[in-house]
Amino acid sequence: MSSLTESAQKRSETDNILRQILSDVLGLGEKQVDQFAEDTGLFGHLPELDSMAVAGLLTEMEDRLSIVIEDEDVDGELLETYGALLSFAEHKRQGA
Repeated sequence: MSSLTESAQKRSETDNILRQILSDVLGLGEKQVDQFAEDTGLFGHLPELDSMAVAGLLTEMEDRLSIVIEDEDVDGELLETYGALLSFAEHKRQGA
């Protein structure tokens, strides 16, 4: 079993889906996304995640995670780090 698969098995379903969304929407390699840690910078750190890509990312999150993202949910902190985005997604999926 590859280390990529092993690490994916240790993560939550939301975490795995979010990583796949980032890979698909931003065109990032699976190995790069697999290495994202809680403090990995996103907006302003990944050139692929520009203002145009944010809309596509949020739309895909809504579709694949079955959540609704309100305009007031979106702020600078939401996309600051991978951990912040994951925490937001998990809370939304729990109905918070």
